[in-house]
Amino acid sequence: MALRRSYTAIVERNVRWQGEFASEPYEAAWASEAIFFVRALDLSADFEGGLASVQISADGIHWVDEGMTFELPTTKGQVTFGKVKHFGGFLRIQGTTGGQSSVVVLVSLVLKE
Repeated sequence: MALRRSYTAIVERNVRWQGEFASEPYEAAWASEAIFFVRALDLSADFEGGLASVQISADGIHWVDEGMTFELPTTKGQVTFGKVKHFGGFLRIQGTTGGQSSVVVLVSLVLKE
């Protein structure tokens, strides 16, 4: 039995998301599955939550929704996630926060062959 290759990339660190946002894209064509973990490092006092969705791209420039959506964490230290299989060459997450509230995040992308 062969050992599966895996890799964890930090794609956002100490980044404040407010209103519409998108993470940095990450090239992941070699992987067969991926999980985005989003951890709240800090939140504005009026944070109302938000929704994120996974997007895929063949070139890292033109994006389409993959279909996976998940809620953003609503308390400091909380982690939420979204996972996908069968994606193109590049991955990112995008979404919106509620109102003028904001969240500071750490986003890890775990890839597995």
